[in-house]
Amino acid sequence: AVPALTSAAPAHRSWRHSGGHAEPSRGWGGIGRVMDGLRPVLLAGEVPGVRVRFVVSRGRGSILLSPLYLARTLMTIACESLFRRVDIVHINLSQDGSAFRKLIVAWLCRRLTLPYVLHLHGSHFHTFWERAGGRLSRALDTMFRHSAMTVVLGTAWRDFVSARVPALGPRIVILPTATRDPGRRTARQSREQRRIVFSGAHGPRKGTRELIDALGSLADDPSWFATMTGNGEIERTRHAAKSLGIADRVAIPGWIPDAEFESLLDDADILVLPSYDENLPLSVVEAFARGIAVIATPVGALPDIVKDGVSGLVVQAGDVGALGEGIRRLLRDDALRTRLGNAGRCVYESRLMLAVYARNLVEAWRRARAQISGTS
Repeated sequence: AVPALTSAAPAHRSWRHSGGHAEPSRGWGGIGRVMDGLRPVLLAGEVPGVRVRFVVSRGRGSILLSPLYLARTLMTIACESLFRRVDIVHINLSQDGSAFRKLIVAWLCRRLTLPYVLHLHGSHFHTFWERAGGRLSRALDTMFRHSAMTVVLGTAWRDFVSARVPALGPRIVILPTATRDPGRRTARQSREQRRIVFSGAHGPRKGTRELIDALGSLADDPSWFATMTGNGEIERTRHAAKSLGIADRVAIPGWIPDAEFESLLDDADILVLPSYDENLPLSVVEAFARGIAVIATPVGALPDIVKDGVSGLVVQAGDVGALGEGIRRLLRDDALRTRLGNAGRCVYESRLMLAVYARNLVEAWRRARAQISGTS
């Protein structure tokens, strides 16, 4: 998606380009949900002096339609630039197809002498970049080197990008993913079973088999029920749960609508994400927003917000024993679960609220524009 941002005061106009879709969908990925939340905040003028337009560069449905969406995106940017209605383009960037599309968008911006900001959100962009061949690697280097500003989601990603393109270092901004505020939950009534939630694409990267194995080690404990939403290798997950005799304790519904997922989170006690590779998953931010205790692995930008024993429990990726023990601790220790959930909510209020995110993002645009204009 391309959100086009135009700033009225100070007197400059800017654009945003991202990779989500205009319609909310949990199957569309975290950046799409972030854009869904950001759009009404900016369009309603909650951040003074900025106007924004969103344009989709990859549509829902067949991948064969992507060139048509991309062509419309390029035409829109070119027309806005021609009539001087845009000052800066913000490009949401992930790996694979997203990277190839955004290389074209960034190239057009350079041809139009239109500054752009890159917003790196891909969970495994580092491996994509490291494995890129000569021409592709050089093209990616060029795209980053010429960006007016690069936004990353955490410290690990800042260090990775600055190592790849050292000259970019001073122009890298850390801006964690944010979500709208669902409000603090009221006190929960005690119940026999605690609700455990996982959300993500089922498969090796997300550690879904390890989670099933950890839950299998808790089969003798009747105090839990788990729901694992998401697409990917769903049938493998179901088969693994059945083989461990916990199929009646683990619901695996596939992707579910936003409203249904939010209801699931509202009722959750624990969110588990045993990933091997991440950027900053929105499901953790959404759990923090609700004061849900989180168990996660120290990958991507997660160490920036999930501190072991402080705002969550941290286990090493692939350590099924530690994962099972962490879940067991939270099931048995109500005080620990409550303390971690409250600490997560405090992290959310200070760093991950959508209003804070919108202000910081607009400030990054202004800084990028000022830097290009030589006024900073």
